[in-house]
Amino acid sequence: MASPMNPDTPAAGGSRNKALPVLAVAAIAALLWGGKTILYNRVHVTTDNAQVDGTIVPVLAKVGGFVTAVRPVENQLVKSGDLLVQIDSSEYQVRLAQAEAELAAAAAAAGDKGGAGQAQAAVSGAQSQRLVIDAQIQSARAAQAKASADLARMKELVAKQIVSRQQLDASQAAFDQANAALVAAERQAAAATAQLAGAQAGEKLAQARLAGARAARENAALQLSYTHVVAPVTGSVSRKQVEVGQLVQPGQPLLTIVADTSVYISANLKETQLADVKVGQIAAIEVDSYPGCDAEGKVESLSAATGARFALLPPDNSTGNFTKVVQRVPVRVQVTKGCGAGRPLRPGMSVTVHIATQ
Repeated sequence: MASPMNPDTPAAGGSRNKALPVLAVAAIAALLWGGKTILYNRVHVTTDNAQVDGTIVPVLAKVGGFVTAVRPVENQLVKSGDLLVQIDSSEYQVRLAQAEAELAAAAAAAGDKGGAGQAQAAVSGAQSQRLVIDAQIQSARAAQAKASADLARMKELVAKQIVSRQQLDASQAAFDQANAALVAAERQAAAATAQLAGAQAGEKLAQARLAGARAARENAALQLSYTHVVAPVTGSVSRKQVEVGQLVQPGQPLLTIVADTSVYISANLKETQLADVKVGQIAAIEVDSYPGCDAEGKVESLSAATGARFALLPPDNSTGNFTKVVQRVPVRVQVTKGCGAGRPLRPGMSVTVHIATQ
């Protein structure tokens, strides 16, 4: 008796025959994809441990006082030099006025701006007095020389009994008087020299006080200018920490501005990935916030140390058990092409970087 025929046998064979081409195509596709990935990874270094960075500028108070005005709001665009915060300037205006008054007094004492100051007048007077005394000394020396010559001549005439003894005594008295006048003039000259030196020292002191008054005035003006807190850079106000009526102190943070300058990428590569990474290599940038964004950049620099060395508590492997951990080195990538208008790269955004090493 013939065995019955299984109806499922032909159908099962047909299904297997149809599945074989599909499996073959899938295997070929997997091989192609795997080969392409292997070839891509051989000439590229990739990391997703990367983020957008930029210049973030804290704005600090340079002087203390009560805040009278706060101009910007959160996320507002400001330009360099725009007024951000106004601090009460009344006290600093008084200080400036006082410094200007002290400067005027010092300038008058020192004879600044062509005026005949007290110190300059004292020096001029001492110099004039010294000139008069010098002339008196010259006259006294001439009189003393004449009296000396007359006395010598009288002595010769007395010896020859041509003149009387009384005439000799008169010549001697005239000589003594001329000599005393010369000594007195020389003493006056010494006193005038000391007076001139004192006047010159006083003039130098007045000039020094004038310089100090000028510096004090400039400092007062500078402190007054600090009550107008202006934007140091162009950018967006991303953090406002001050309100009207608040008492601020020097060094206190007021605002934070994200500078409107070219952003860059900080990519933390494994130390095992650095062998072929060089400055100037082209990098493709994928931005998590903007799927499909084809941003581009190039390697600008490589850090001189690993990121762990800049941690608050750097690792110390000299004691205890040692576990080797692959270190990461920060690599700075300059952005040469962004994601287009309306899709700005903001500091802190996560990105994936592909660096073409060949």
